[in-house]
Parts: sequence; C-alpha cells; structure tokens
Amino acid sequence: MEEEASRQLAEFLDHLRYEKRASPHTVDNYARDLEQFRRFCAAEHIARWAEAEPYQIRQHMADRHRLELSGRTLARELSALRSFYDFLLRRQAVERNPAKGIRAPKTGRSLPHTLDVDELASLLDTPAANTLEVRDLAMWELFYSSGLRLSELVALDLEDIDWSAQSVRIRHGKGDKARVVPVGRHARSALERWLEARAALPVAAEAALFVGDKGQRLSPRTVQARLERWRKRCGFDKHLHPHMLRHSFASHLLESSGDLRAVQELLGHSDISTTQIYTHVDFQRLAAVYDQAHPRAKKRP
Repeated sequence: MEEEASRQLAEFLDHLRYEKRASPHTVDNYARDLEQFRRFCAAEHIARWAEAEPYQIRQHMADRHRLELSGRTLARELSALRSFYDFLLRRQAVERNPAKGIRAPKTGRSLPHTLDVDELASLLDTPAANTLEVRDLAMWELFYSSGLRLSELVALDLEDIDWSAQSVRIRHGKGDKARVVPVGRHARSALERWLEARAALPVAAEAALFVGDKGQRLSPRTVQARLERWRKRCGFDKHLHPHMLRHSFASHLLESSGDLRAVQELLGHSDISTTQIYTHVDFQRLAAVYDQAHPRAKKRP
C-alpha cells in the first residue's frame, strides 16, 4: 500500500494510545488486526484505504473465518476496522466507512473458569518463604478481594490504597474508567506485610505498589509467571491465570449476595450483560448439586 496509508495507520494507533487512552493490550490487538487487513489489501491491489469496498471487507472476514477463528476474535477485528475507518472519516481521508453494518458470526460465550473456596484457601494460606512470596500473596489476595484486572493491578501506585476507607482506587480501568472498590481484611493484612518487606528493597522513588527485587514496577508477564509458579507449588492440575481470581471474586460474591448490580459496579463492567455470565456459572453449580442430590435426577449406577 501507499506510504500515506502506513502513516494514517500509525496516526490511528497513536490516537488510540494518547487520546483514547486505550490499554496497551487493545492497541496491540488493533495493530495486529489492521495489519492483517493491510496484507489483504496488498494482495487485492488496494493502494489506499478509501478504495476498499464493503464486499471486500466481507471477503476479508470470510477468509479470516475459514481459519477457524472464534466469533469473538472476528468481532474484535471488525471493531478495529470500523474504528479505523471512523477515524479516517473524521479526518476526511475517506468518504464512507465500508465496515459499517457488517456483522461477525455469532458465537456462544464460554463460561469463565473459577476456583472454589478450598482451592483459594490452598493458594492464599500457603506461607511465604521470602520477600517476593510475601509480595505474591499480597497480589493474589488483592485480586480475589477486589476483583481487579491484571492491567489494573500492575498499574497501582502506593497512593491508590486508602487505608482509612479500606479501599483501592483504580485510576484507569477498562475504557479508562475510574472506580473505587473495597479491600478486605485478609488483603489489607497481606498488603501491610508486603509494604514492610518492600521497604527493604532498592525501590528509590518508584511509585508502584508492586515491584520486583530491583525496585522496578512489575510487568503483566511477570505476574502471570509468578502465578504459574504458585500453581505448581500448590499442586493445581488446572491452568491458573490472574483473571481466574477476578472470576472467582465475582462468582463467589454473586453467589452470596445475589446483587448483580453491585457486582457489576465492583467489576467495572459498563454493560450488565457482561456481568450476567456469572449467573450462569452459579446455575451450573446449582445444577450439579441438583443432579447429585435430587432422587429423581440421580443417574442410575
């Protein structure tokens, strides 16, 4: 494609980063999605973004669908194209948005995987053997106590913990939305132990709440790697990732309270339909109990 097309793509990604304040994860995904479309355009001898027609967008999505990508992935790729063309439209670089009105194939939403209370106790009650494990336990407790996303946890600064209000402030949640969520008693105790241990590290002027042994802010990959290490230590057979602790927070809270709106607010979901997935998780648990306990539901041996 023309050099101008590459410049416009780079400007759009900068727009996402600095004006929309999209998360690095979103920017990376959109960059990959649009790069796929640019390769398609090159193969179709489309030199400028304005030359793409709706039927070619459909052809591109059909090609992607044949690769057996999930409906969620295809929907995100279409969202990237629509956002990009809306950006070009505002800049008067194109006359219309060829991706508008094109729909991705629907797919069933998979239920989130959670840990039960005993599994969480096995993880959270494991004694820490060193400073980094004290930090790790504080992170796992905070994930489960407050339902944080991984990106939210690593972005926390020391000042974001309000000890008097027993809460944590998420300054830049998904969609750059801020929220304040409670921090439970066990999580506060774990954080106090971590801050005491943190004081002995070469943190200098680092504002991050969670740092490595050299005083640097933790990356998401480091947190994931540390949790995998704890998974092996605790003997879990299932895959364990930070979002599973957030899922467990939501599922257990909804199970105990039944307050869907409150859980929505705590999770920072803009749409309650996103939160409703946890009602299905709870129903699955109830259905399993029913199958095991009801005299007319039990399977014959």
